[in-house]
Amino acid sequence: MFKMNKLTVAVFSLVMLLTACKKQEYTFGDLINPSGLTLTTAVVGVDAANPNGNGSGQVTITAKATGALTYQIDFGDGVKQVVPSGTLTYKYNTPGVNNFTITVNAVGTGGSLSTISKRITVFVAFQIPANIVAALTGTGSKVWVTDKDAPGHFGVGPNNEFSPIWYAAVPNTREACAYDDEITFSKDAAGRVFMNVDNKGASFSIGASTGFYGFSGGDGCYPMSTGGNKQLVFMNATSGSTAAVSTQIQFMVPGNGIINFGTGGVVYEILSITSTSMHLRNIGSDNNSWYQKLKPKP
Repeated sequence: MFKMNKLTVAVFSLVMLLTACKKQEYTFGDLINPSGLTLTTAVVGVDAANPNGNGSGQVTITAKATGALTYQIDFGDGVKQVVPSGTLTYKYNTPGVNNFTITVNAVGTGGSLSTISKRITVFVAFQIPANIVAALTGTGSKVWVTDKDAPGHFGVGPNNEFSPIWYAAVPNTREACAYDDEITFSKDAAGRVFMNVDNKGASFSIGASTGFYGFSGGDGCYPMSTGGNKQLVFMNATSGSTAAVSTQIQFMVPGNGIINFGTGGVVYEILSITSTSMHLRNIGSDNNSWYQKLKPKP
């Protein structure tokens, strides 16, 4: 009986040892790649006038696949995101017109993947500082006129300076057509800023730029068309100015670029702006820096 017990114990120990050494197996189920993966995109605000969007930078992205558990989206701008539904609206932030390649991985069981990519073009408007928009457009629309009572409301200097070193007009000494223009700045729901100039039929031009506007002659008033309501394009100033002399923000006026008097320039740097005054600088046809001061219409 003692021998039998020893044999039983030995067999039992062997069985336990073999059981302990056996590798445990796990089952994940079948690895099935998601099938029929599609990727559609819609840039917000696309129309005939805005082929790359309204400047908001928003793009609606929709990925669909049979058997997908979730979606990994690479937006092409350095940002990646897991989107279980496969649908979201994403906002790009790089100013200007840029190309991005969106890549979507549809994730199936066991981590299996199906991949698709699409290249898109998106326009992102420059983010104008809020204080400048508020001062420029007020509650939505604001009319400005030449500040004819201010010293230096017309001025000129070298193109590497930021003040009218050569000439600064004393109050009320310029031509009448330079004083009656009404310049309306407005903003829309998308935050875009527009400008409309009512020049009462004529605008002042310096002699060096009359040819730019289609006329000939010296300094004087000319029957210019101001081009209706125009969307302004804002950007960081390219003049090399410092915060001590400028807001370091500039904007481009489409068309002939005229505001309250013409120099042949279409890009205006905002040297200073408050709710009651605005000081602008641009480079004219003569390669000099020209200055103008505006104030809200009384």
